This record gives sequence, structure tokens and C-alpha cells, in this order.
Amino acid sequence: METILPKFDSVFSIDCVIFGFDDGELKILLIKRNEEPFKDWWALPGNIIQHDQSIDLAAERILYELTGLKDIFMEQFHTFGDVNRHPQGRVITVAYYAMIRLNGTKELKPISNYASKAVWIPVNDLPKLAFDHEKIFSRGFDKIRNKISYQPIAFELLPEKFTLTQLQQLYEVILSKKLDKRNFRKKMLNYGILKELDEKQKGVSYRAAKLYKFDKRKYAKLFQKELTFSS
Repeated sequence: METILPKFDSVFSIDCVIFGFDDGELKILLIKRNEEPFKDWWALPGNIIQHDQSIDLAAERILYELTGLKDIFMEQFHTFGDVNRHPQGRVITVAYYAMIRLNGTKELKPISNYASKAVWIPVNDLPKLAFDHEKIFSRGFDKIRNKISYQPIAFELLPEKFTLTQLQQLYEVILSKKLDKRNFRKKMLNYGILKELDEKQKGVSYRAAKLYKFDKRKYAKLFQKELTFSS
């Protein structure tokens, strides 16, 4: 017997929670909306999924149109479906997150008139956001805060070459707590996934520190082991 499906009237959208780390601050990528509802409000990069497009491709398109960023690896982390989350009707959104290095080479330039501009804002200075985007941001922040305790995702935010101080600063920002310097460094070095370089910082007014790189090969060998990266 053929099953008769009910008529569907829900709309699906994408919202992107993109984190970056720069000058000791964890930042979030926001756009200023150029259309109603919530015109001139800050929001996460997001828009409606086209009917002929897969969800993953829609996420890439929307991020590019609203920020100018492309070739960013994003992962789905949650679906938000509260009935009244959008003032114009039922909109179910699939949230993606990503972490990228901020090194001054990724220019933000919206391609679509849907956003008047895109900017990086420190997570500690988060403004009031449109829709339920504060809730989506918080869920994304919790995602990386939990994940950083068992996977080396922090290295996705750091420069290719970094100091142990920079690494500790990033952990402290994400975990929202101070870490003991000696214990943190001992723990990180004991994992064997940091490669000490024969280089030091350049262009600093204080004593230059040693530089390190994340050793992906060694981490791959240790992948089967249960690692705890928090301190």
C-alpha cells in the first residue's frame, strides 16, 4: 500500500559558526544583515538552502556569498528547529562550525547584498545577535570547548609555527580558565606531537621564545590512544 506523505511547508537554512584566533583572542565571524527581518543587526553567516542544492554545498555557497571565504572545511554540529525561531514562519536551520587561522590573508568581502559587511569580533565582545543566533553560537562554542579536551583541534587556529605561550593562551581562552604554565607545557610536550624547531620568534621586543609545529604524523600514530589535552 502506497504511503501518502503530508504536505511539507518548512523552510531549511544554514548558519555558520566560524572561529578564528588572533593576537591572543578567540574571534567569531559575523555579518551585518542588509535585509529584513533584523536589518542592520549582527548575525552569524546564514541563509536559505536552495531546493536543488545539497546541504553541504549550500553551506559552502552561503559562507562564500556572505563573507567572501571559500575552501573552508566545515562540519555539521546541530539542527535548530524551534517553531518560532524565525518571525516569518517555520525555518529549520542546520548549523556548521569551522576553525581557521587568521593570518591577514583571508579578506572578508560579502558577494551578496544580503550582508553589508563581514567582520571578526572577539567572542568576549559578542553583540546582541539576530534570531536565535546567540543560542547557536553558544552551542558551537560548547562544541569546540568539549572537543579540545580530546582532539588537537587547537592547532587548526594557530599559525603553522607557534610558541608554547601562544598554545597555552588559546587553551585558556577556549576553556575560560587559567592553566598552570609548568604543568601545561609538561603535558603537551609529553604527548610527543609537538616538533621543536631550530627557530625563535622574530620581531618581538621581549626575549624570543622557541617555535614549535604540530606533528601530524606522530599524532596519527597515537590516534588510537585516548589523549586528554585539557589541563
